[in-house]
Amino acid sequence: MSAVLRYTVGRILVFAASLGVLYLIGFRRWALVLVAIVVSMPLAYVLLRRQRASFAVGLERVLSRRRAEKARLQAALESDDDEFSTADKGPLSPAKHSNFLDSES
Repeated sequence: MSAVLRYTVGRILVFAASLGVLYLIGFRRWALVLVAIVVSMPLAYVLLRRQRASFAVGLERVLSRRRAEKARLQAALESDDDEFSTADKGPLSPAKHSNFLDSES
């Protein structure tokens, strides 16, 4: 099971447990849901510390791969730009043959 799924299921279970305990205490309707949300947030922060850390490590791994891929693609794009800029200085560059373009029109 992925870290994201484990953390999400954990958050839902903490909320459901908070909801159940508050229902047994006597909370009803909207107050029950609102108080359960407020109570479950700090509980999940404390109880799901390992799952949150695992989720953060997995997220950092994905982000570092994406940063490396972005850097690789930018380097490839810059090398392509360099090739095109040197190609403009070749024998058929528009600057050298502007009279050729004028004669076609």
